[in-house]
Amino acid sequence: MARSTRTNGRTTPRGRRRFFNYPRSHVKSFRRWLPSWRVVVGTMLTGVALVAGVLVAAWVTTDVPTKLPSVGAQTSTVYWGDGTTEMGKYASEDRTLVDYETLPDYVGNAVVASEDSTFWTNSGVDFRGIARAFYNNLKGGGRQGASTLTQQYVERYYTDTVTDYAGKAREAILALKITQQQKKEVILGNYLNTIYFGRGAYGIQAAAQKYYGVNAADLTVSQAAMISGIIPNPTNWDPANNPEQAEHRWKRSLDNMLKDGHIDKAQYDEAIGAGFPAAIEYVKSDKYAGPTGYLLAMVEKELASEGIDISEADLTSKGYQITTTIDPAMQKAAVDTIDTLPQESRGDDNPVSPNLRAALVSIDPNDGSIRALYGGADFLQNQYNNATLGAAQGGSTFKPFTLVAALENGHTLDERYDGNSPMTFEGANDGGDWKVRNFSDHSWGNIDLVKATAQSVNTVYAELNIETGPDKTAEVATRLGITKGKVAPNASNVLGTATVTPLELTNAYATIAAGGQKATPHIVAKVVDARGNVKYEAPGADKRTAEFDTETMAATQYALSQVVEQGSGEPAKALGRPAAGKTGTSNENKSAWFAGFTPGLATVVGLYQTGPENEQEQITPFGKWANMNNPEITGGSWPVEAWTSYMQAATANLPVGEFLPYTPPKPKPTETPTETPTEEPTEEAPATEEPEEPQQPENVTVPGVVGMESRAARAQLEAAGLKVRITEEFSDQQPRGFVISQSSMSEVPPGSTISLVVSKGVDPGQQPTEEPTEEPTETPDPGDGGGGGPGGGGGGGGGGTNPGQGG
Repeated sequence: MARSTRTNGRTTPRGRRRFFNYPRSHVKSFRRWLPSWRVVVGTMLTGVALVAGVLVAAWVTTDVPTKLPSVGAQTSTVYWGDGTTEMGKYASEDRTLVDYETLPDYVGNAVVASEDSTFWTNSGVDFRGIARAFYNNLKGGGRQGASTLTQQYVERYYTDTVTDYAGKAREAILALKITQQQKKEVILGNYLNTIYFGRGAYGIQAAAQKYYGVNAADLTVSQAAMISGIIPNPTNWDPANNPEQAEHRWKRSLDNMLKDGHIDKAQYDEAIGAGFPAAIEYVKSDKYAGPTGYLLAMVEKELASEGIDISEADLTSKGYQITTTIDPAMQKAAVDTIDTLPQESRGDDNPVSPNLRAALVSIDPNDGSIRALYGGADFLQNQYNNATLGAAQGGSTFKPFTLVAALENGHTLDERYDGNSPMTFEGANDGGDWKVRNFSDHSWGNIDLVKATAQSVNTVYAELNIETGPDKTAEVATRLGITKGKVAPNASNVLGTATVTPLELTNAYATIAAGGQKATPHIVAKVVDARGNVKYEAPGADKRTAEFDTETMAATQYALSQVVEQGSGEPAKALGRPAAGKTGTSNENKSAWFAGFTPGLATVVGLYQTGPENEQEQITPFGKWANMNNPEITGGSWPVEAWTSYMQAATANLPVGEFLPYTPPKPKPTETPTETPTEEPTEEAPATEEPEEPQQPENVTVPGVVGMESRAARAQLEAAGLKVRITEEFSDQQPRGFVISQSSMSEVPPGSTISLVVSKGVDPGQQPTEEPTEEPTETPDPGDGGGGGPGGGGGGGGGGTNPGQGG
C-alpha cells in the first residue's frame, strides 16, 4: 500500500522528492526562491575545490622556463690602443653584467625601497596588493598593478611582458616557484642586470655609466636613489626631460630607504644635504658616426676573419672587451690633418672639389699594427673606406719597388744612367717603342741612382726596370705588401700604372722601414671575453717574415732618405728626425701621394678625385696651389706637407730612431793596372807647398753602336773610357748577338755606364699578349708613355705628347 499523508483532515499520497529542490516547494512566499544554506555551502565548496584543482594543475604544469635570449646579452666594448678609452660598442642592448656581490648593499636596496618594500620577506607575490589592485579595477578606478619585484623579474627575465589575467596568473605562479628555488640575492642581482633604466641602458652598470659616468660599484647612496626612483618611467622621468619629477622620485627613494632601515639617518642627511645628484649630459650618438665609424667597421670585419672567428651575433651579445691598435693621439692628428683641406662649407678660399677623396694610414713597422687611419669624413654618410677600398694609380711611389729589385740583382746606388728627357726605349713593351718623359720634360744628364730617386727621374727608372726585369719589380711589390697580381709585369709598372690602396702602400713602405721584415696590417690588438679570458692576441714582431736582406734595405732606406734631404720630398725635412719616402703623381694628376716613414712609423697620405661615373679625373687644384703659374696637385704639394704636419704630431712621443747603416760600395778598380809594386817600400814623396785644384775630366761622346756585334760594341765603348752593361732579349730586328739599342749617345762623364740591349734572336715561342692593368682604363702603350692612360707618365712618368708627372 502506498504511503500517504494527512492534509486538512484528508489523506493524500506523498510526492516524489526532486533532486534539486528549487524553487523550494514547501516554502511559502518569495523565500521559496532563495537557495537553502546547504545549497550555498555546497556550491561554495564545489567552487573552491574547482579553483584549488585548477591552481594545483597550473602549479604542476607550469615549469620555470629558460631565460630570454636577450637578458644574457652583453655589450662588447671597443677601446682605443691605450686599452681604457672607449671607442665604441657593439650591442643589441647596451648591457654589461655585474656580480651583485660587488655592489654596495644600498644599490640593490634602493631599488627594493622604490619598487617592492616587502621583497626580502614576501613569497614572491603580494596577495594583499593583488586584492587591492583587483578591487580598484572593479570600481572603475585607474588600472593598478600589484607586481612584486620578483614578478617584474619574471616578466623581464623569463616571459616577456604580459597584460591579460591568465598571463598575470602564470607570472604569479612562476614568482612563487622562483622564490622557492632561488636566493633573494640572486633574484635581485638578475633583476638589476635586466631592468631598463632609460638612456638606452639595460642593467645597473650601463645605467651608472649613462647617468653618472661611473661603475655601478662606485655609485653613491644619492645616485643609487635617483636611478632606482625613475625605474617605472625612465624616459619621461629622466632628469634631462623632467628634473622636477626626477627629484621627487629621488626624495621618495631616500625616504623609503630610511624608513625601511636600508640607510641610517646620517647617510640620509648627507644625501639630502648634498642636494639632488645632477646627471651627466646625455648625448645620443651613433657609434658609426664620423671618421671613427670606419675604424669600427674594420674592427668588426677583422673580428669575423679566420683566426678570430667572432660572428656579428656573438659580437653584439657576449660582452667582449676589444682593444684596438689605434693610438688616439695619432688618430686625432690624422683627422686634424685631413681637415686642413680647404672646404667650401667653411668659406675657405680655393676649396677642394666635393669629389676629392683623401686618405691617411699609419702603420708600426715593428708589428704591422695600424696606428691611425682616415677613411672618410662620416661613415654614416658614405660607407666607402678611402683607405682600404679607394684604389688609385700609385705613380712614382712604385719606383722603390724597381730599386729594390735592381739592388737584389747586384746593382749599386752609385751606378750612373742617362737622365735626359725624352727618351725612347725601342721594343721595351712587347716589341713596341716606349717614349718616356721626365716631369716638366726636364733633362738631368748622367746621374746616379741616388739622385734619380731623389728627383724622381722617369727615364732613369724606365731603363733600370728594363734592365732588371718588370717581372722582378712585380715580384718585389708583392713581397713588400702589395696584393699579388695587382702589379703587371710590364715595363711601365715602375711608373705606378697599377692601382693600389693607401693601406697596401703603407704596408709596403712599412716593410722597407722594418729592414725587410714584413708584418700583416691589423687593427685588433687583443680580445678578452666576459670572464676575463684572453680570446685573441695579435701577433708580435716575432711573427714577421724576412723578405729582404738588410744590405738591400739599407741602400733603399738611404736612397729614399735623399728624397727628403734633397729631392721632391724636401718639405718633410721639417720633421727634424730621420725620414725617408717617395712622392707620387699619376698621369694627368688623377692621384697624388706621399709615402714615407721614420724608423718607427710608416705613413701614406693619398688623394684622388672621382667623376660623375665614379671614374677618376684630374684633381682640381686647391688652396695655395690653385694660385700658382702652373696650378696642379702633385705628390710634392699638399700630400707631402700634410704628411709632415701629421708626423710631427704622431712622432712627438716616439724615440728618434736611426735607419740601417748604409755603406757606399767601394770604388771599382780601374781597367788599367798600376805599376807592379816593388818589394821595398818607396820613399815618401815630399809634399808640395800648395796642392793644385784637381781638374775635372771632360765629357766624352758616346759612340753609336746599334747594329754592331756585341763584342765589337763593347770594345769601342771601353776604348772611349766608358763602362758597359749588357742585357739580352728576343728580337726580330737584329741577328743574335747584335746590339738592338743603347741607353745614350750624348756626352757623358768618363766612366759612365752605357747599357746595351743585345738580341737573342727571334723568340721561338708565341709572343705574349700584354696583361691588362687593374684599372678599367686602357693600358698605356709605348707610344703613349708608361704612365697609365694617354700621355702616360704614371707616377712620375710621362710619354706621348704630354709631359709625365714627377713624383
